[in-house]
Amino acid sequence: MDRSAAEAGFALDPAQRAVRDRLLVLAEDLLAPGLRRRRPRGLYVWGDSGRGKSWLLDAYFQALPTEAKRRVHFHGFFDQLHRRIHDHQGEADAVERAVASLTDGVRLLYFDEFHVHDAGDGTLLIRLLRRLFRSKVVLLVSSNYAPASLLPNPLWHHIFEPGIELILKNMDTVRLAGPADYRSQQPPADAGFSSGAWIAPGTGTQLQRLGLAAPRGPEPASIRVGSRDFEVTALRPDELWCTFTQACEAETSSIEFLDWTRRFDRFILTDVPSFRDVDPAGQQRFINLVDILSDSDTPAYLTSELDYREFRAGAGDRPDAFRMLSRLQLLQGADA
Repeated sequence: MDRSAAEAGFALDPAQRAVRDRLLVLAEDLLAPGLRRRRPRGLYVWGDSGRGKSWLLDAYFQALPTEAKRRVHFHGFFDQLHRRIHDHQGEADAVERAVASLTDGVRLLYFDEFHVHDAGDGTLLIRLLRRLFRSKVVLLVSSNYAPASLLPNPLWHHIFEPGIELILKNMDTVRLAGPADYRSQQPPADAGFSSGAWIAPGTGTQLQRLGLAAPRGPEPASIRVGSRDFEVTALRPDELWCTFTQACEAETSSIEFLDWTRRFDRFILTDVPSFRDVDPAGQQRFINLVDILSDSDTPAYLTSELDYREFRAGAGDRPDAFRMLSRLQLLQGADA
């Protein structure tokens, strides 16, 4: 991990080194010879956005010399889990079979961006955790939330309390604290999510400078995911254009967003409004979309009448907005 940091042009700070040391202990336990091997406790690493949790755990995951490992992201894993449950529908142990099929041969399961805001997801997560902790799978988690803060809505928090108990019983908890949001210090990238841009107000000239050709007049189009059709602005061989209304105010979900990032090399979202003018469901869809674009490292171009600082000021206290804002500041124009 230190070598990876040096190659990336920085050194681990004291808080990151403390987490590194705990990860190395976990590696020793995972790789111990058969006679010495015991089932290690899992590790739950949490802290504010931009402190290097995902980078540190990704570097650890890549360096761990075993093939019996799997990295999953919250949205992608739940998409796969729901698909596998559907494959076993009608069976009394459908969830057990689905989880087993996703963890077969896995010794370490690294779950990035662990969070719970939906009561239904919380119930399913409890069943998932019970299955994992009964198995030989060791769970490694990154999260912006302390375990006790998961499913923070006070109306529903009690639903996930059994899940919190399971985490605390079976995992060690380490907070990665630090004064700096390192994402705010990163220079623009030449590829991937952060090679995109926040474009205000999104004129044709601004788009052209970024190599984007805005639709000339209406290009009515739709895209099918499963059995459902979704209206979009334009479909190109390598890019998808849609408005905020089409992507986040329609009945879309993470399933569609995951499908779109797999099918297109670039994602252009136009007419992003202030969060003050968007209902909670639309806000959450946008947060999920940014999560998925970032995790898939898909170049994202967002146009808005607001500059990024104006948008940030209106984001409010929506759950997970802090993570969304930390990621959006990677885009060109977000620091203007």
